[in-house]
Amino acid sequence: MFKRILVANRGEIALRIIRCLREMDIETVIVYSTADAQSLPVMMATYSVCIGPAKAAQSYLNQDTIIETAKKMNCDAIHPGYGFLSENAEFARKCEENNIIFIGPSSELIEKMGDKQAARTLMQENDVPVVPGSDGLLNNAEEAVLAAEKIGYPVLVKASAGGGGKGMRKAFNREELVSAFETAKAEAKAAFGDDSMYMEKLVLKPHHIEFQILADKLGNVTYLGERDCSIQRRNQKLLEESPAWVLDEKLRKQMGETAVRAAKAAGYYSAGTVEFILDQDGKYYFIEMNTRIQVEHPVTEMITGIDLIKEQIRIAAGMKLSHTQDEIKQKGHAIECRINAESVGKIDFLHFPAGCGVRVDSHLYTGYEVSPFYDSMVAKIIVSGNTRLDAIRRMRRALEELTIEGLRTNAEFMHLLTYHPEFIKGNYNTAFWEEHSGTIMKWYEEGRGEIENE
Repeated sequence: MFKRILVANRGEIALRIIRCLREMDIETVIVYSTADAQSLPVMMATYSVCIGPAKAAQSYLNQDTIIETAKKMNCDAIHPGYGFLSENAEFARKCEENNIIFIGPSSELIEKMGDKQAARTLMQENDVPVVPGSDGLLNNAEEAVLAAEKIGYPVLVKASAGGGGKGMRKAFNREELVSAFETAKAEAKAAFGDDSMYMEKLVLKPHHIEFQILADKLGNVTYLGERDCSIQRRNQKLLEESPAWVLDEKLRKQMGETAVRAAKAAGYYSAGTVEFILDQDGKYYFIEMNTRIQVEHPVTEMITGIDLIKEQIRIAAGMKLSHTQDEIKQKGHAIECRINAESVGKIDFLHFPAGCGVRVDSHLYTGYEVSPFYDSMVAKIIVSGNTRLDAIRRMRRALEELTIEGLRTNAEFMHLLTYHPEFIKGNYNTAFWEEHSGTIMKWYEEGRGEIENE
């Protein structure tokens, strides 16, 4: 097992990793920007090293500086968390060249699965269903128009190197497609340095279902159930839950086994997520594989009792999976709400919810200064219950208890969402935000008005 690991990330995921490593008696080195000098990860790591100014390009994305820091601090491995360099094949390759273990898959695997078009082809060759799409990459809008005529509208233009909703646009006719293609291509170039584009048939109002997998270097692959991530705003997830209400046991098993087949086809190892969309007829299609730990991984941990970060580290050290497929059991229901900052500034007072079945992953504390330089997510509230309704009621209570003064967040909006009749019924898909956010906003404004009148 490793003696010392460098954590190449910040915020709640850096803190999550540091806590896990402490429990494993592994020393930690955190690299940080000047904006994060007073952060909890910096305070809690064994060692901390400032590597640059607030801008991520000069700190958290500075590959050479991170590698040199790991060597100088005698680190055995680097854990990239999610975001930043977590799915960067070049960074993983630099780790390999410097005899530093990258806690994740190999650079070759990241490259293979990060190329969305190449991943589609690989899945097709291994009988994993994929959404109908273009035969290959599209060089210009004219090729996109020809492909769309073959596929049939509506279509979804996607960046091959994309992620997080960037480099992705819908088009319902030729005119929209030309504009969407150029916009998505430019966005992909700016975000990923790669403007390679392809196209898929747009499946309207699907469920976004992802399966968590663990695979070791010995060829063992397991799936740990699924998460329904369909409640999204501008392709960004807001709420995730497991198990997915829309799946029965037969379909769950079938999709889980397909996820394992997809991982084996790629020769994959580490923690990973195989993402599907499920249409209104119950047909599912592979869309991509995330080669890192997910933001919403605590949902799976809550219902399986398996520490996914710990498993990731054990796999990187060459150890066998802790559990066989038969030993993995799902118990109860779990829901996660992402709490996003809607302003920046100093937190005057903070109180997190607690009690039975409540978990909070966050780097906030009273007096902490939330900066404008990084992702807006500042906390994750995760709850579990014996049933889905138990979990919903517990989430309501947890969100009512959450207090963050000095910072505007979406917490009240998320609280109202848990009262929406269609959400309570489990009757939602990726169109939920577009169809129902107006109702929730109306409740929000009415409630705010009542408070102001008092």
